[in-house]
Amino acid sequence: MGGGSYGDDSPIAALATVPGGGALALIRCSGNGALELAEKIFSRPEKLRRAAGNTVIHGWIVTPNNEKVDEVLLSVFRAPKSYTGEDSVDISCHGGGAAGRGVMDALRAAGFRDALPGEFTFRAFMNGKLDLSRGEAVMELVSARTDAARRYAINRLSGALEQEINAIKKQLVEILSGVEIFLDYSEDEIGADADEAAGRFSGRQSTEEALSRLRALAQSWRRQRIYQEGILAVIAGRPNAGKSSLFNLLLKEERSIVTEIPGATRDWIEAWVSVEGIPLRLADTAGLRDESPDLVENLGVERSRALLEEAELVIYVIDGAAGVTGEDARFIQQPPSKPLIVLWNKADIAPPPPSCDIISISAKTGEGMAELTAAIVKAALPPAAMPPAAGIQAEETQDPALGSARQKNMVEAAAAAVEQALALAEREEPLDLIAPLLREAINSLGEITGEVSTADMLEEMFSRFCVGK
Repeated sequence: MGGGSYGDDSPIAALATVPGGGALALIRCSGNGALELAEKIFSRPEKLRRAAGNTVIHGWIVTPNNEKVDEVLLSVFRAPKSYTGEDSVDISCHGGGAAGRGVMDALRAAGFRDALPGEFTFRAFMNGKLDLSRGEAVMELVSARTDAARRYAINRLSGALEQEINAIKKQLVEILSGVEIFLDYSEDEIGADADEAAGRFSGRQSTEEALSRLRALAQSWRRQRIYQEGILAVIAGRPNAGKSSLFNLLLKEERSIVTEIPGATRDWIEAWVSVEGIPLRLADTAGLRDESPDLVENLGVERSRALLEEAELVIYVIDGAAGVTGEDARFIQQPPSKPLIVLWNKADIAPPPPSCDIISISAKTGEGMAELTAAIVKAALPPAAMPPAAGIQAEETQDPALGSARQKNMVEAAAAAVEQALALAEREEPLDLIAPLLREAINSLGEITGEVSTADMLEEMFSRFCVGK
């Protein structure tokens, strides 16, 4: 079956594991009548019909004419005790492309439609199993490239961000309630204090505390973005400076060709690597020089320079055996537009001069890698987001932090409204001008958890998820 849209409760199915040569595959099914439809293609329908929730049964997926498709295990979940809050069944079948395709074909024939991207998590949110911040954390966890990113995502999935947002929102609601009570009733009826009796805002201290918490959350996104998305770090330098050797050393595998012949790297090559939990999209580039008789090498240099424009971090390698050349000096001395780490390579055979204060390494022996790692962490993370020591400890990921640009925008909108409310209070403006700003901040925070949402916003957000989640 095709069609379908976010928000209906029709039975859906999707492969939840990557197709390939693995031993097992998992197909997730959920929705109104999902278990009844699954009975049609299961060799032991009575067993499935009587199965309690959170149980596993063994059998075969079969076609309408009773042809066996694959031997499977069915994990049965009955509403509301399931991921989506609906009747659900997870089918564990054999891996490889054919078995999964055969089971999916049988499910479609039984009446399931293909799930939309993120539709299972969408249903979990709509049925109150997850708030919106935890729903987003599901996709963060799937996309995490490093242990640090995984721990941050787990923290949000466990509800740390939701709890902090709700706590700030509760604080603002209490402040707003005090303001609105005064606006609705006279001071004689409610026993107003001196500020309220004079029509002044009396919740300044609590409001400033809420603003401080909002600013801390907004600041947390700078670090979270780096751990989620990583940064492009480009290794540059003259031909034969040791860029490819350094690239291979950081990757701990031989990916780039290493040779004594200058200009062997004709184009850039890239790979993901984790440096103290920070995902780096590391690129090894063609050696930079002003002119080469080799047309192909010149094209590689042009591409390298273009990639350097995109880089968020540049690691420039000097050939210690040759010393600092004019080309090196021109590159290093140009006005910095992004973080730059300068390395003196081949220190095992050509130590740097005593006056040289750049990082000394040997891409051949590994000398100086600890200093390079520390420099990468310092250059990659914003100053306010720097860990107390190299490396990310598990306890550092327990504080509430934002997990998406959407959340950051909403927190900043809430903070801006609270700042404006405080500015009006400082000028002793009327309370009926302050109240709407507090309400605006509360609504912005409600959008983070999904308490305030629109169908279009939800569909746009969940459509970015992978199918099967």
